[in-house]
Amino acid sequence: MGEITLRKALDDYKTVYMPYRNFAERTREEYLNDLEDLAGFLEKSGINHVREVGVPIVERYVAHLEQEGFASLTRKRKVVAIRSFLSFLCQEAYIDADIAKRIVLPFTEIDAPYFLTQTESALIRNTCADSPRDSAIIELLLQTGIKLSELVHLTLNDIEIGKTEETEKKNTGFIRILGGRGKKERVIPLNTKACHAIKNYLDIRKDARSNVLFLNRFDEPLGERGVQKMLRKYLKKIGLERASVHTLRHSFGIHHAVMGTSAKTIQEVMGHKDPRSTSIYFSIAQEIVKKELEEHSL
Repeated sequence: MGEITLRKALDDYKTVYMPYRNFAERTREEYLNDLEDLAGFLEKSGINHVREVGVPIVERYVAHLEQEGFASLTRKRKVVAIRSFLSFLCQEAYIDADIAKRIVLPFTEIDAPYFLTQTESALIRNTCADSPRDSAIIELLLQTGIKLSELVHLTLNDIEIGKTEETEKKNTGFIRILGGRGKKERVIPLNTKACHAIKNYLDIRKDARSNVLFLNRFDEPLGERGVQKMLRKYLKKIGLERASVHTLRHSFGIHHAVMGTSAKTIQEVMGHKDPRSTSIYFSIAQEIVKKELEEHSL
């Protein structure tokens, strides 16, 4: 029994356990999506059979969710789904021990996300102004709120920028974020600032062979660690060492919430599965507006 594959176990969970427990339709859909994501992570880690699943690899996956920017409530739901699946595996004797309760639920206390002010955003732009590539990366993160993993996988085919004869004219363009398993493709409009920054970068990388958008100094695809290292260098220069790539993503969400962009638009652009991940930005926006009204009162 221990040699059962992850895919067979998931199918049994779906067709036997869920109907037996009479899970609600929405719960079934959410749990199956969550477990599909887990299975994909495990398979990428070389794990294809349930007997290979242990607490350490599941904890690595939960940590990965946090790094990908999932809200604490979303991570909690995913862990509940994982624990349900692990309990099922034990009940069916697919694994020897019930390790479900050893997987700790994430804290759901909502901490206000750290974000950059407009002044701080201007500082980091000025600091990287001499590097067209770094300027394009930072501008794209600030203007679209995409994830780091999405940024490094962008190719030249995923980006479209309108041509203009005069720099004074507004550029229009978009980037295409390809959906993974069970995820929809997103098309995100690019504003003038993002278009100009990307155009400046493309002008210096015309002869590069790789189709990946952002390259390192060896003309090879720039990885996540490369982006993180680059950003840390600039943040250190301006004394914002607490910030990270994800701070720029939060900055996009909070800025647009303050400026009145709809929650639906922010959710779609940022690719939030759970609307609660977006709602936190509006809570912070309300606090910012209240503070400004108090400080600028007549």
